[in-house]
Amino acid sequence: MRQGTYSIVARDPVTGELGVAVHSHWFSVGSLVSWARPGVGAVATQSVVEPAYGPDALERLAAGSDVEVALDTLTAADPLARLRQVGVVDARGRAVAHTGYDCIAHAGHQVGDGFTCQANMMAADTVPQAMAAAFEAAEGDLAARLTAALDGAESVGGDVRGRQSAALLVVPAQGPAWKARVDLRVDDHHDPLAELSRLLGLQRAYELADQADGLMGAGQTNAAGDLYRRATDLAPGSDELEFWAGLALAQGGDLQAGSAAVDRAAAVNPGWRVLLERLSPELAPAGPQVRRALGWD
Repeated sequence: MRQGTYSIVARDPVTGELGVAVHSHWFSVGSLVSWARPGVGAVATQSVVEPAYGPDALERLAAGSDVEVALDTLTAADPLARLRQVGVVDARGRAVAHTGYDCIAHAGHQVGDGFTCQANMMAADTVPQAMAAAFEAAEGDLAARLTAALDGAESVGGDVRGRQSAALLVVPAQGPAWKARVDLRVDDHHDPLAELSRLLGLQRAYELADQADGLMGAGQTNAAGDLYRRATDLAPGSDELEFWAGLALAQGGDLQAGSAAVDRAAAVNPGWRVLLERLSPELAPAGPQVRRALGWD
């Protein structure tokens, strides 16, 4: 299976987050290429892809192996190493890459401080360098800088075959093996990078909503309402976020604004009106007030 792909693996030196971003003209590229584990490392495995490089490299890093030794050991045991392309970064930001000599041109990699970019079957041989420059120049959190690197690849031609799928995986500095902060995939799309950016914006909105849920549970209704407002600003088309933001506003004392938000959500999806009837006072203390204000009782 030959997959022309460009990817980046990186560690954030401030937060310790680890991540992978990838694009390819191949269906569901993220299901094969992207691997990361909190406190351990991140791996991108591509070209004539051997997915086992991902978990195998992470297991070696978790056991204490040096990142370069881990990758060298895996390629030395692989009879098709000449066709593989792999990038690895560990939890201390040490990065290495392998581009087999039989990877389809243009193929190459660029290793930087805490990251490595790798690409094969590209329109130009400058793709890894363009990715590295975009990543280093970008601002924001690790997810934002990883996606900037993908845009950098496109700025010099990207995959010679065009676009199809993309993925973004970011894990925290510490946590259980399954924990991810961002895990987004665009499996088949005419503009996968634009769609990935849209999904990242939606992810950020739901991240704020999750924080707001925690504040609501702690009785900090005003602070929760502020976060819900920010979430709805990031995702203005989300009736779900509008609904929960409305309940938070109502519980925080602004019954008029909260009821209006719930009403707007129900206008888009009448199921919210049904749900409001089912929510217990524990889950929605302001629910009865909102129903009365809207004349739904």
